[in-house]
Amino acid sequence: MDLAFSQEHQDFRNELRGWIAANLANTWGTDLRDPANGEHELIELRRVWQGKLNSAGYLGLSWPQEWGGHGLGQVEEVIAAEELAAADAPPGINVLGLNLCAPALIHHGSEEQRRRFIPPMLTGEEIWCQGFSEPGAGSDLASLRTRAELEGDHFIVNGQKCWTTFGPWADWIFLLARTAPDDRYGGISFILVDLRTEGIEVRPLRQMTGENEFGEVFFDNARVPVANVVGAIGQGWPIAMTVLGYERGAGTADQAARLGNDLRTLISTCRELGIDDTDTRRRLGKLVVDLEVMRANGYRTIADLDAGKAPGPESSIEKLVWSEYDQRLRLAALDILGPGGQLLRSESDARNEVDWPRNFLWSRAETIFSGSSEIQRNIIAKRVLSLPTL
Repeated sequence: MDLAFSQEHQDFRNELRGWIAANLANTWGTDLRDPANGEHELIELRRVWQGKLNSAGYLGLSWPQEWGGHGLGQVEEVIAAEELAAADAPPGINVLGLNLCAPALIHHGSEEQRRRFIPPMLTGEEIWCQGFSEPGAGSDLASLRTRAELEGDHFIVNGQKCWTTFGPWADWIFLLARTAPDDRYGGISFILVDLRTEGIEVRPLRQMTGENEFGEVFFDNARVPVANVVGAIGQGWPIAMTVLGYERGAGTADQAARLGNDLRTLISTCRELGIDDTDTRRRLGKLVVDLEVMRANGYRTIADLDAGKAPGPESSIEKLVWSEYDQRLRLAALDILGPGGQLLRSESDARNEVDWPRNFLWSRAETIFSGSSEIQRNIIAKRVLSLPTL
């Protein structure tokens, strides 16, 4: 397997590095440490940054031009993710729209839906959230109970979604709802819903990190046009599998780059503090090796994505690897740095650029969302390795 980039790709990387150097005023870490930036201010910073990226032509790189993209390849997408993460640039405001909903529209949506929804996703004019999880329907997603009952040319939607990332900030939600109550998989539809619709209420959920990025969404006889169904009524399950494939695996390059930033910071902090015992060196060395394995495994998916194929069950390998790696990295940092590693990044005595306590708490969620680690191992066993079931 040749993991080398062509000269054309290297030129693209160098061009992007130059643009980032000229346009990134503050790293995301700097903005997070600024006490003047509350959640609303940080959301607006992300919106402005996404607008700059889009105007410069660095979003939707592999998408067709008629939908606001640039007709390049998946390799350019991976390079852009790596460089933006390595520079600690702010994450875009519309990560769920661009990374999850847009691929669903590209693979399954109508031409009218693509032209209507993808361009404002790119500009950040419309922010999206994901309406999958419910109370009692998380990893067992097919047990969802939110209903969408057909009434003329509209659905009447009732139910609740929870752990809805960006729910408090979003304009639209891509929703899984049950349109046939007696069909576990074939009775689910994928519907695009305007959150400003009468009968919809969004409530923020405070996380243990102190943030309100999550929300819960309540639907009380909300009327949604049938034209907002992606694919056909009852085809929501395979579309959801496309979305989960992208959520689990397609962002590995970005994850590897951001985790690499934090690992390098941990190593430099150990040098600064004179932490050089054998156990620490062994632990850090293993983290370095595991990171490179994760990066190489992520590169294996580029060929299929570049050919226009949606990620398959192999994406569960990537999700399992990066989520469990992140937890090992955060735990190692707290163990090695001791009490100093428990200081929030905003504390004046904090000695590094990483908010280790916050990231440790956040990493606890990563082996649960997008399907728990147990679910990922079952998928790998059944659908990748074709192991017999008991």
